[in-house]
Amino acid sequence: MNNTNKIKVIVITGPTATGKTSLAVKIARSYNGEIISADSRQVYRGLDIGTGKDIEEYGTGDNAVKYHLIDIASPGEEYNLRQFNLDAINLINNIENHNKLPIIAGGSVLYIDSLISNYDFPRLPPDEELRKKLNDQSISELTAFLEANYPDIIKTQTSDLTRPRLTRLIEAVLSKSSKRYSDASNFEWLIIGTFFQRSIVHARIELRLDERLKDGMIEEIELLHRQGISWERLDSFGLEYRYVSKMLKNEISFAEMRLTLLAKIRKLARSQDVWFRKLEKKGHKIHWIPKGDFNKASLLISNFLNNKPIPEPTTRLMDIYYGPKS
Repeated sequence: MNNTNKIKVIVITGPTATGKTSLAVKIARSYNGEIISADSRQVYRGLDIGTGKDIEEYGTGDNAVKYHLIDIASPGEEYNLRQFNLDAINLINNIENHNKLPIIAGGSVLYIDSLISNYDFPRLPPDEELRKKLNDQSISELTAFLEANYPDIIKTQTSDLTRPRLTRLIEAVLSKSSKRYSDASNFEWLIIGTFFQRSIVHARIELRLDERLKDGMIEEIELLHRQGISWERLDSFGLEYRYVSKMLKNEISFAEMRLTLLAKIRKLARSQDVWFRKLEKKGHKIHWIPKGDFNKASLLISNFLNNKPIPEPTTRLMDIYYGPKS
């Protein structure tokens, strides 16, 4: 897809409620791309309205844009930064091998930073001899082994204990060696941010929150609890799940829940700005596109893919001062 040795990857990011998914889908359709979600909550099945999956934006049938790392985990299991990093690296390589453009899209800045800053994670090497032995045992035997010898490990898992997952768990607890796994040093990044003035972001957050409440976010969270997801686990999924859960437990009223959520999500947007400023200070160039304008983003992408010069970012968050109470 490119004339250099490195794989070109587009990153679409920005604070919450700034239209990242919409822009990423338009780019994917225009440049034969596939989207890899960089959202720490959208990986979980059943967390739909509260996380803003907006699956309908990807389209259906022949017009559908292929997406990855959405709805891949049970809400009862843990999916962490290390797993995202490994999955995303594998997906980028696979998408490139199919002559398509890899597009990372999402607002979990730590997830994105793990890729563009090439975090160093240890990985347990495959133990082929051990795997041969494990293949001779049934799933129930593998599960029984973990329950008897590593009960704390098995308690963190869900009922989705497939043979590959069980094998990896047993390899992890039995092996003491580690090494660095495949990294992202072979990727070249173009980072595009969707930019709105903070006052507009705050207005968009309120509009989106009211739409989600109207669309059934409360009912979604109530259903998750009825299906066995504990209040503690729901709390871990972030603001919407935490404060709606408090309302469902009659700890706060609907009005208190809404006002608290509004304030907390706006605070989250400000904290995301801090993360983006840190990325800029680390030397990562983020091209902030006013209102996520597709035409402006497209011009940058065309130059990037054709190895043409890309202008310096015209806006840097690290240069913007909103004031102490903005």
